[in-house]
Amino acid sequence: MKKGILVASGLVVAALGTYLIAGNMQKEGADRLGTTDIKQLVHDFSAGKATAQSASINSSQLIVNGDHTQPITYDLPDNEFFVSIAPYVDQTHPCATHSLTGCQGEIKNGEFNVTVHDSEGNVIMENAAMKSQPNGFIDLWLPRDKTYRISVNHEGKTAQTEFSTYEKDDTCITTMKLG
Repeated sequence: MKKGILVASGLVVAALGTYLIAGNMQKEGADRLGTTDIKQLVHDFSAGKATAQSASINSSQLIVNGDHTQPITYDLPDNEFFVSIAPYVDQTHPCATHSLTGCQGEIKNGEFNVTVHDSEGNVIMENAAMKSQPNGFIDLWLPRDKTYRISVNHEGKTAQTEFSTYEKDDTCITTMKLG
């Protein structure tokens, strides 16, 4: 009995140590990149202000691969979902998980008017003037676990689509052809 308790205690201590080390590695990774603000870090990658071998973002984490052997992961906010949209006229690429360091949209630094409504008809954003990043994408942080309808207007051309922000949903939308 005592041996079982001792083994169980040892496992708990080892698990706690692993958890603390992993958490510290994430903090150290953020410090090496110069920030612990996840939204700012994502923006910096989108704008080309932060560099890494690769950085991608799924529905729950930012994953950064640099000179180190293991990727550094950063948890996204519990109540917000990141989605990046690249409206296009002539060319696009298939995408589900947005690569902040690899995906390139057609309209770089373009001016857009963006309207977003949730599935209940609530206005999230109404005709907001936005500029795409140097990578050609418009980045949005929206409440999680909802379905949205987005309309994007650029130089008199409009594109619309529906998307959702549930766990495992896509973070990259490249299917909005302006017409």
